[in-house]
Amino acid sequence: MADLPQLFTDAEAMARAIFEKAGGHVRLALPLGLGKPVTLVNALTRLAAKDSTLSLSIFTALTLRRPDPGTEMERRFLEPAMDRLFGAYPELEYAKLIADDALPENITVSEFFFQAGTWIGNGYAQRHYIAANYTHARDVLIAQKPNVLCQLVSPGTDRFSLSCNTDISADLFDMRERGEMDFMAVGETNAHLPYMPGPDAEVDRSAFEMMLTPDTPFDLFSAVRRPVSDAQYAIGLHVARRIRDGGTLQIGIGAIGDAVAQALLLRESAALDRIWADAPFPLSGDDTAPFETGLYGVTEMLVGGMLSLFEAGILRREVDGAAIHAGFFVEARDVYRRLREMPEAQRAKIAMKPVSFTNALYGDEDAKRAARQHARFVNGGMQVSLLGDAMSDSAKPGQVVSGVGGQFNFFEQAFALRDGRAILTLPATRTKNGETGSNIVWQLPVTTVPRHMRDVVVTEYGAADLRGQTDEEVIKRLICIADSRFQGDLLQEARKAGKIPRDWDVPQAHRRNTPERLSAWLSPYRETLLPDFPFGTDFNEIEQTLLPALSRLGNAASDKRALVGLIWASIARKPHPEEGAAMDRMGYAAASTLMEPMQARALRGALRLSAPDRRPEA
Repeated sequence: MADLPQLFTDAEAMARAIFEKAGGHVRLALPLGLGKPVTLVNALTRLAAKDSTLSLSIFTALTLRRPDPGTEMERRFLEPAMDRLFGAYPELEYAKLIADDALPENITVSEFFFQAGTWIGNGYAQRHYIAANYTHARDVLIAQKPNVLCQLVSPGTDRFSLSCNTDISADLFDMRERGEMDFMAVGETNAHLPYMPGPDAEVDRSAFEMMLTPDTPFDLFSAVRRPVSDAQYAIGLHVARRIRDGGTLQIGIGAIGDAVAQALLLRESAALDRIWADAPFPLSGDDTAPFETGLYGVTEMLVGGMLSLFEAGILRREVDGAAIHAGFFVEARDVYRRLREMPEAQRAKIAMKPVSFTNALYGDEDAKRAARQHARFVNGGMQVSLLGDAMSDSAKPGQVVSGVGGQFNFFEQAFALRDGRAILTLPATRTKNGETGSNIVWQLPVTTVPRHMRDVVVTEYGAADLRGQTDEEVIKRLICIADSRFQGDLLQEARKAGKIPRDWDVPQAHRRNTPERLSAWLSPYRETLLPDFPFGTDFNEIEQTLLPALSRLGNAASDKRALVGLIWASIARKPHPEEGAAMDRMGYAAASTLMEPMQARALRGALRLSAPDRRPEA
């Protein structure tokens, strides 16, 4: 009988045992995202923080943190609902020390991917960021010679499941088994984690030397779904026309991923013909029929939209007995529940694999090529230049928003596979501090995907197929899917650079790329086929009412004219139908008074401007 791991119920005692076994120097391999054993990692961090003779080096990514409200309005909205929205997920001590600029010298933390926007402006996190493609992160980790692997696991009868994080750990266990690595594996059990079966997900209990088995497992982090906007739904509708039946699909997290999944569900039920027929913008892509063969999913991240496509039977083309191969997941709480409650035979069709499998063709390449036919890799970007290079990980030079992750890996696969395509999605514009700018620009401050790998770019105004095109044609096609408010300036820049003929102008069909025209197209379908939350939400009804108003208020925060407009709307516009309940939820008086705070009056105006009958016209 195999030796079982030494079991602990006291995290502090286990942390001391780990340091003792490691000779006081722990070089910790810690999974990204959900796979962090928070109770145990916090015990290791506290022990090192108290004893400077110990050293703790952590290599990880995607440290999950619940939001820290930055304004009074954010505090009023988030604090009463924090546990419901994000789960009662405990704070990671090392993250708090980094945020407070209090990390002692004997503790170091390096990440290769950030939770989006979390560490902008934090000097320590930015200095210790390691730029690495996801498939290369394993080798970066190995070079640091980790002596402890620490993971959250789902407990089974005689085995543990790596569950949400086979991404790198599965390879590390295999390498240790082959004698290529030497490390001590320790972990923490959590029954809230779905038990994912399969050869890469399941490990013998004896693979772990120590295991923390707390009486009460901590609540898992829940990734809150954001409402899907008109622009995001339009992007999904364009993408859905490019997904080949019988092909391979990967989509990323977020509202655009939700929009793509919802569009594919509607395509399966033949519910999109009317919406497409009403489109005021040119459409491209001929794949519009329901799925006869179905799709196969190969993705680094198992997102809720992919799970919904699997449950609906669209992801049903199997490869080696699985309809989905995925590397990790971090999602909303209902996704964890659905996976836990799914019949075992059905759950086995979702095979968790290392990213060396999902994100690359290396290793059994012939089989991967045969399986990944008509591959469509759909990922989001932040900005695209008129020459086709993309920025997806940084806001400006030196400040990392998230990281390249696996995006470049999927572009590589798209070019290496026969009929593979990389589809980069982004809204045509962004609004910050009350100012709207174009996400299609002349030049980028930072490049994530270079111009020689430009492929398909999709905004709400259409899809631009860029592969194999001249710079002139690339520029023309991107201007055609840009917001019309910025097309003139973009065209001028291209002419100035000598990249486009001076007599070329934007075709008539693309000259009315405006939010108003977009809204007029989609508004008849928003209550039925294109709901704000196609896959559900933890926001209650009043919070859903508040979201668009808070967004409007946030955009106006640094614009005096816009703020005056909101205050005027609180006087001149009729009340929102749910105004009293919404104001009460935010801790303000339900009824308007002359003496109410200016912030409350601005919020009231934002609510009135966001009322359902305020939809713009064409």
